[in-house]
Amino acid sequence: MSESNGNGSCAPAFLWKLWIYTNYDCNLRCSYCVAKSSPNTARRAIGLTNARRLVDEALDLGFAEIYFTGGEPFILPDIYAMLAYSSAQIKTTVLTNAMILRGQRLDQLCDVNNENLVVQVSLDGATPADHDYYRGKGSWEKTIEGIQLLQGRGFRVRLSTTETPVNSPHLLDICEFHRSLGIPDEDHFVRPLARRGYSREGIVLDMNNLIPEVTANVDGIFWHPLSTDADMQISRALFPLADSVHRIRGQLDEIARTGSAALMTFT
Repeated sequence: MSESNGNGSCAPAFLWKLWIYTNYDCNLRCSYCVAKSSPNTARRAIGLTNARRLVDEALDLGFAEIYFTGGEPFILPDIYAMLAYSSAQIKTTVLTNAMILRGQRLDQLCDVNNENLVVQVSLDGATPADHDYYRGKGSWEKTIEGIQLLQGRGFRVRLSTTETPVNSPHLLDICEFHRSLGIPDEDHFVRPLARRGYSREGIVLDMNNLIPEVTANVDGIFWHPLSTDADMQISRALFPLADSVHRIRGQLDEIARTGSAALMTFT
C-alpha cells in the first residue's frame, strides 16, 4: 500500500496528488458546483504561506503532482506566487473557467509559465447550448476565447468535461471540437456528474467508494477534491500533512480489510 519516496519516508501509493482549494468565490454560479462556489460565496482563502508549506510537506512525502482549485483561483492576487513556487519544484495544475484570464491576469500568468505548469479549463460542450445550461448564458464563448488566448501564449491547456444529461448525447462532438482546437485526446477527460454541493442529480460518491486524493482547504484536510463537506474531512489541522496521510492510510487499510467497497477514481 506504500512506497518509498527516496528520502527515508513513505507515501501511500494512492496519494500521489495534493489538491489545494485556494478559495471558494467564483465569477460563475454553476448549478452543479460541488464546492458551492459563486460570486457571493465567502472567499475562505488558504493564503500564500499555507500554500507554500503544503507544497514543501507534499514534496517531503513524495507526492508527484499538485493541483490548485477553487472557486476561481485567478480571482486571487497571490495565485501567481503560489503557482510559481509550486511549479518550480513539481508538476503543477491550476483549474480555471478561463473567463477572466485577460490583460494583466494573463500577463502575470505568462511570467510563471514553465514546463511543469498545466492550465486545466472546464469545458462541457462543443456548443453554447451544452456548456451554458449549467454554467450560465454566455460562458461558453468567453471560455473558448480564454482557451485560445492561453494557447496563443504558449500554455499547455488540458480540458475537463462534466458529463450531464444535457451533453451526454454529444460527447463525441466535444472530442472532435477539442481536436479542432489542437488539444490532444490525452489532455481531455470526462467525469460523471456527482450528487454533491449544488447538484441534486448524479452519482453518489464518498470516502467508501473514492480513491483518496489528499485535499487541503483553510479548514483542514479532506479525502478527495470532489467535496470539502464535513463527511469527507480527515483532519481539522492542515499541518503536519504527514498526520493526515497516516490517517488516510489507516482508513484505506480498514476498507481493504472489510472489503466494504471497490474504490474508484473520479478526477
